[in-house]
Amino acid sequence: MLKGKAFKFEDNISTDDITPGRLFHLRSNLPELAKHVLEDVAPSFGSEVKPGDFIAAGVNFGLGSSREHAAVVLKMAGVEAILAKSVARIFFRNAINVGLPVLICDTDKINDGDELEIDLVGSTVKNLTNGTEFPIGEFPEVMLRILEEGGLIPYIKKHGDFES
Repeated sequence: MLKGKAFKFEDNISTDDITPGRLFHLRSNLPELAKHVLEDVAPSFGSEVKPGDFIAAGVNFGLGSSREHAAVVLKMAGVEAILAKSVARIFFRNAINVGLPVLICDTDKINDGDELEIDLVGSTVKNLTNGTEFPIGEFPEVMLRILEEGGLIPYIKKHGDFES
């Protein structure tokens, strides 16, 4: 069970919004880059997000380049999961690979600051602020195992391969 505060974002948040291109020089200093996460669309996000918090977004979250840094710095900043109406495919895979759950659901019932409780296995989100509950897309078992291990590399190090 995951529990935290939601930060609400609109549609079409790109990887350049998440990790601005002008900060390209920080790619080798990810902790510093994480301090600037989403600063062009939400200047205070980096200083307000706490470990265990969530992003709730509209459609097409993570569009743009295949920057792995986008998912990595969100996780480093403390984001526990991303909830969105839809997500760019490569961002989705990058996020799962670093152990950051991306949940496809209707985020219209989530407001900025709402407290959420997420059950990945039961595929539900409870909005503790307004009392609503709604489904999220189910994860295949292998993705749940990757997330439980903290990402693809820790999974492979521990298990050596995927069970079929």
